[in-house]
Amino acid sequence: MGCFFGTDGIRGEVSLDPVSKPEAIQRLESSRTLTPTFMTMLGQSLARLHEEWPGEGDTFVIGWDRRPGNASLVAALTAGLRREGARVVHIGECATPTLHHAVLSFAARAGCMITASHNPVTDSGIKVFDANGYKLPPQEEEKISLAVRHLSNDEPAAAIEEHQPFSTPDVEELAWSTTAHRAWLANRWEGFSERFGRWQGQEKGSVSPDFLIDSACGFASAWLAAFLNERGVACREVSDPAGVLNDGCGAGDFSPTATWTHEEARASSHALLRQLTPAPAGQLVGAALDGDGDRCLFIEATEDGFAVVDGDAMGALLLAAGGAHPWSFAASIESDVGLFSRAVSLNPNTVCTETAVGDRWLSFALRPKDGGLLSSDTMPSFCGIEDSGHIVLPAPHPRTAHAWSLVGDGAATLCAVLMASCKELDTPYVRGWKQRRSIQDSQRERWRADTALFATTEQVIFQRMKHLGYAPKRRSISGEEHLLLVHGTAPNGAASIGIRNSGTQAKTSLSVRLSVGVDPKPFEQLMDELVQKLTAALTTP
Repeated sequence: MGCFFGTDGIRGEVSLDPVSKPEAIQRLESSRTLTPTFMTMLGQSLARLHEEWPGEGDTFVIGWDRRPGNASLVAALTAGLRREGARVVHIGECATPTLHHAVLSFAARAGCMITASHNPVTDSGIKVFDANGYKLPPQEEEKISLAVRHLSNDEPAAAIEEHQPFSTPDVEELAWSTTAHRAWLANRWEGFSERFGRWQGQEKGSVSPDFLIDSACGFASAWLAAFLNERGVACREVSDPAGVLNDGCGAGDFSPTATWTHEEARASSHALLRQLTPAPAGQLVGAALDGDGDRCLFIEATEDGFAVVDGDAMGALLLAAGGAHPWSFAASIESDVGLFSRAVSLNPNTVCTETAVGDRWLSFALRPKDGGLLSSDTMPSFCGIEDSGHIVLPAPHPRTAHAWSLVGDGAATLCAVLMASCKELDTPYVRGWKQRRSIQDSQRERWRADTALFATTEQVIFQRMKHLGYAPKRRSISGEEHLLLVHGTAPNGAASIGIRNSGTQAKTSLSVRLSVGVDPKPFEQLMDELVQKLTAALTTP
């Protein structure tokens, strides 16, 4: 029996049909369909297990983004929690980092964010945080999944009328989110100013005077542009606060390696791209958050159009602007293979850790070994990045002096990068080559470490790397059980090939990363061959 949680929580297409407990599980596993019945069982399971987690008490904080089925899912989750004796606080519509902040602010035992991030608005899901604001480790997610299955098998389904008295929270703080997040971000703005340098305005030329922000019609779309304008960043929001989440807007549509000509951008259906105007090459012209506001990607001008500035480039910029002292630095297996070398070149005492995909693993790699908070009088030198735009940075604890949590916040990332872009840096970051391809609608259970397909694919990669003059070595990463990651070195550089299932969608991804100076052509050919082979193996009935 598998775990219901993927890379970042549970996600699925929402159906509000009343179904039995066994059917709720069957629909989630067979067709990625999430129902209120499942959410009630999940709430009951969370309430029964939370005493094993850090913290004290039995308070759960729930927040959500703007998806049409979320009201019913929140009510069902609340009913499950309260039926088992938990105390529930609703903070209303918010971003995922707001929920993280609320867990600490309300001294809650846990927090639940109802969202599917950048997935289509027809989807939703849940991310669960412990008392320190960290997402739950896989072993806890497995316990929760097993508890849900036991509920389905051992207890009869309760009628909707039985849940109704429990579906409203003990406390409603629906006006809290926007005020609290703005105040929190204002505090972090000052901290970033001290660490990365103060915002010096758009006159320097590194940021366009017509800078655009795309908050994916999400939580930040109603206030982030005003927040930045108050601090001297001339910008405007291009997404509609009343619009459809992730519909033709936001970072979810962007690949870390995407580029567009001026003509392609003008003809795009994407709200940010079609409003960009030509600018000097290298100038930052826009930034996009994803639907739940926990990541950010910038757009820069090129000679003939525009390109994504991904998490790798943002991370390299923050480290360089943040001073010559050593950092604790984490990056995922999909980041530039030269990024760690860059980090160590800034300070040889910087500690680098490669992680699985997902900002949870960045936080796990950086946090204290006891799973608690960081302790420092000033912002600690900790940074975790994913090329998809997740940037994990320390945030001041709202109730405890000199204590810091670790959180990925797209709005905070935007602020930090804007400040860092004002710095005159000694040496630019020279990127390697990378490309990612996805096999859509894959039968993900066919890509497992114990299958013949996995073994033969590994053999093909080893043979080709040896033929190209690279010494291949298989690498394993905690949190990626069915990852095939092969890293090869040669006198002229390094090459890395990774194949993994998406944790949130029915797709399998293949990525190739090369260091500066390595010819990408033979690796592109290998990638084409692998995609063709895997598509046939993973998508045929």
